[in-house]
Amino acid sequence: MYIIQVFIHVKPEFIEAFKEATLENAKQSIKEPGIARFDIIQQIDNPTRFVLVEVYRDDLAPAKHKETSHYNTWKNIAESMMAEPRTRIIYKNIFPSEEGW
Repeated sequence: MYIIQVFIHVKPEFIEAFKEATLENAKQSIKEPGIARFDIIQQIDNPTRFVLVEVYRDDLAPAKHKETSHYNTWKNIAESMMAEPRTRIIYKNIFPSEEGW
C-alpha cells in the first residue's frame, strides 16, 4: 500500500465550496481500481484545515489518479480556494495487512 496524506489550508470563504468539490472528487476516486480508500477529514478547532488520506494499492496508482478527469476538475477548482499550496507526506502501510484494506 502507498498512503498519502495531503494537507490543505482553505480560505475561510471557500470552506463549503471546497468540501463540495472535494467530496465529488473522492466519490469518483474510490471507483478507481488503484485506490483502496480516499478519506476527507476536517480539523475541528480550525475548519479551514483539511487532510485527504489517500490509500493506493501500489506506487503507480497516484500517477494514474492524476490523469483522471475528476482529479483535474477538482485541481482546477480547488487550487484557487487554497490559502497556501497544499503539502503531502507519503507513508507505507504497517497495520492492518494489505488484505485488511
